[in-house]
Order: sequence, then C-alpha cells, then structure tokens
Amino acid sequence: MRYKYDFLVIGGGIAGISFALKAAPYGKVALLCKGSLDVSNTSFAQGGIASVTYDPDNFEEHIQDTLIAGDGHCYLPAVEKVVKEAPGQIKELLKWGVDFDRDEQGKFDLHKEGGHSEFRILHHKDNTGYEIQQSLIRQVREHPEIDVYEQFFAIEILTQHHLGQIVTHHTPGIECYGAYVLDQRTNHIHTFLSKVTLLATGGIGNVYSTTTNPEIATGDGIAMVHRARGVVKDMEFVQFHPTALYHPGERPTFLITEAIRGYGAVLRTQDGKEFMQKYDERGSLAPRDIVARAIDNEMKIHGWDYVYLDVTHKDAELTKEHFPNVYRKCLELGIDITKDYIPVSPTQHYLCGGIAVDLNGMSTINRLYAAGECSCTGLHGANRLASNSLIEAIVYADAAVKDAVQHLNTITFNDKIPDWDDEGTSLPEEMVLITQSFREVEQIMSTYVGIVRSNLRLTRAMKRLEILYRETEDLFERSVVSREICELRNVISVAYLIIKQALQRKESRGLHYTVDYPKKNNNN
Repeated sequence: MRYKYDFLVIGGGIAGISFALKAAPYGKVALLCKGSLDVSNTSFAQGGIASVTYDPDNFEEHIQDTLIAGDGHCYLPAVEKVVKEAPGQIKELLKWGVDFDRDEQGKFDLHKEGGHSEFRILHHKDNTGYEIQQSLIRQVREHPEIDVYEQFFAIEILTQHHLGQIVTHHTPGIECYGAYVLDQRTNHIHTFLSKVTLLATGGIGNVYSTTTNPEIATGDGIAMVHRARGVVKDMEFVQFHPTALYHPGERPTFLITEAIRGYGAVLRTQDGKEFMQKYDERGSLAPRDIVARAIDNEMKIHGWDYVYLDVTHKDAELTKEHFPNVYRKCLELGIDITKDYIPVSPTQHYLCGGIAVDLNGMSTINRLYAAGECSCTGLHGANRLASNSLIEAIVYADAAVKDAVQHLNTITFNDKIPDWDDEGTSLPEEMVLITQSFREVEQIMSTYVGIVRSNLRLTRAMKRLEILYRETEDLFERSVVSREICELRNVISVAYLIIKQALQRKESRGLHYTVDYPKKNNNN
C-alpha cells in the first residue's frame, strides 16, 4: 500500500512528537513508532531537562558548563542555540501540560547535576521523561492532522538509489522521498511517500550487552542514513552512565538518576571508602565520563562487579519524596536506599554522535531532518552534559519544522518510487541465527569497545564484525523481511561506525579513551 504525507516522522519520543505537533498546522503528518507510543528513550529519562530559569543562573554559565563537559569538541553555535532557546521551549512544554515539580512558593524545584555549576534541572520526581512523554501523547492523539502508526518499523529511507541510480557519499543532491515501512502486524511492507522526513529514532543501546535504553534502541535511523550515503559523525563518543543499578540479567538496566548525586549521594568502594576525590576535585559530581572511568578503574583494580552509591546520610523522607521510583525499585530487591548502599556499575546510556545535521536539523540528505539522540548537532561534543539531551531534542525539532515549512510548497511527491520487491525470498531457516548473531554483536562491543579502548581491541572487534556483516547481508538477501533481521543489520552498521571512527581518533577525549593515545591532541 502507498501513503502520501506532507511530513513523515519516524520515531515517537520527544523529538518526533514535538515535531509532529508543530508541523501539523502546515500539513498532514504520519507519526511512525516501531513499538507503541509509550515506549521511547524519552520515557526512560529520569533526571530532567536543563534550562536557565532563575538568577543567579545565566546563559553564559550553561554554555560554559556544556563546553567544559564536551571537552573541546562542541560546536559553539549549536550550544548557544540550545541554551538560549531552552526557556522558550520549556514554556511550550508547560502549554502542552507537562507538570514540573515546584516548591511551596510555586517556583520550579530545580536540581543540580554533575557538571552543572547552578541549579537548572527542571524535573518531575525522578521520572521526568515519562511525564513529558505522556503529556505529549495526550496532545498528539487528539490532533486531527496527525495519523499515528504503531508497530510500524521503517526499513529504509527512499532516495535516488531506489530509482536505479548509483548513489555514493560523493553524489551531489541526494534526496529523501519517504521510507519503506514494515507493518509488523501483517508483515506487509508499505511505501510512505513524503515531502519532508524527520528521523527521531533514538539511541543505539542494544548494540551493547547492558544498557539503560529500551529494546527498541537499535540505531535504526543512523544505520538507514549510513546505507543511504548520508554523513554520520562522532560515533566514537558513547556515553556510559556511571550509576546503573547492578542487577545482573535485567534488561534494560535500571538507571540510578544523575540527580541523586546532585542531591548529595557519594560513591564508595565495596569496603565503604569514598574514592572520587582521587580522580577529580569535583568528587562524585564530576562529569559522567570521568566518573564512569573512575568506577571502571576501581572495579578492575579490585576485581569487583560494582561499587556503592551512598545516600543514607540524607533525610530519609526527603529522599523518598524526591526519588520515589529509585526508592521503590531498590526496595523490590531488598535495598532500602535510606539505610543501605546502592550497588551500581557503568552501563551504556547515550550516544553523542549520530546523523550530522546543521542548525536547522537538516542532514546531508535533502528533505531529511534528524533530531534527538539519533542526530549529531555538535551540542554534546565529546561528552554530554547531564539533562541537556531532552532540551536539545525539542529545540532542534522546532528548528526543523521552521525550516521545512519554508520549502514545503516547492516540494512534490516522487511517484516514480517502486513498491518493495521481495520476490525470490523465503522465511529465514532458523530465527536462532539472527538471535545468536545479535548476541555476538553485543558481546564484541561490550568486550572490546567499552569505556577503555585500545587499537588491538578495536581491530579485533572489527575483524569479528566483518564476518557477522557478511553472514547477515547474505541472510537478508535470501529472507523475507522481518523486524529482527533489519535490527540485526542496523546494530552491525552502528557497531561498524563506532569502531571505525574510534580507530580514526588518535587521542583520548571525552567519552573516547584509548590506552594507545591517552592524551588529547589539540592539533587534531
């Protein structure tokens, strides 16, 4: 079946939904979700959303905090854009019904997190992302110009390649005409034609064996752009959250929010000693890359699987009030955080790289925008400052809408795109082949491409991955398309990009640390 929409939005987190709501006054919108609207990386964001709100905080301080965390790799115009436009976007969220916590005087109850010099994190308890997601969902389901397609999985974006033209990274004027999309309920592949397409497909967490991301986070948008010969950059900068709850076998890993360290929690070794002052004068409030490497080092020195996060010295009732979800989750495992230390270890959490976009959110492929975690705006640089990601997503979704509507009336649908051809394919002989290959990718990445890297580890990872790539492409060519085989292709593409770009960076910076080049190269 063929569909035509002015705007095609692939992904249902804060970037995708806010874009859809802002684009809807200008044309018909299709919003595609590979799962349900309730499941996105946004829903799992606990800590909050950063914005300058009250004195003595100001734009310059937020900009400087972001630049310091980004370790000399941020794109200054992007940083200035997000920081200065943040307050206006917070007002939009409030209009859409988002309920941020306030104090007894009615002012916003702001948190302070690692790397921030001021209290500027707006939050809703310790489940801010979920509150934002639910508020936006209520708006989008009531909008007559937005059609929501749940369980619809984008397989490929449509370009000149699908018209039989040879497209390379050097082909000028690559254009996006929409996407081929799998309806998972019927297993039928539809052709969605669009004037403008936004990729808001979220993160890449399931490339690793442990992650705080939901199971849908398989880097789909990044992989599709890579195959379409668009530019993908900074993939070596993978953020490992330092304080995920240590509970082997649980997936996704439960996140112990950054805000709990801003609230006063301290990290301790298994024998109860504080250790962060050895690594950074900011102690437990150092940026995430420093904290994650410090924990990783302590674990390796002592042969531990985890360290402790201690919040027992804080007022018990206040702790339960501020962090009800963390309190409830830990209590389910027999840990009372007001009395007991919390076992934590680093786990994959966020990607600072992704689809290269300009200040309007436009990728290097015409008519194709990207926003949220799948994009690389330059805001985060080599390391994301806590709580900057949700605000980046909505600022760039807003920019993408404003840019797209200026050109909408000059764009026509490309009706020459053929429907999907699966002639000559058959069902895969054994689903276990896909499942096993997926596990191998996770194992390769977690073993060789983690917090600390080396040329030897990266080269070994690439060699193992090349075998999986060849096997998977052969299976894809012979098989009827399924979500499972497509996700496997996508995680292999993402893993390849992370390894390739990590090998190219001959220095250690931010989230990328290699024992072969332990220092920064400021001439790089």
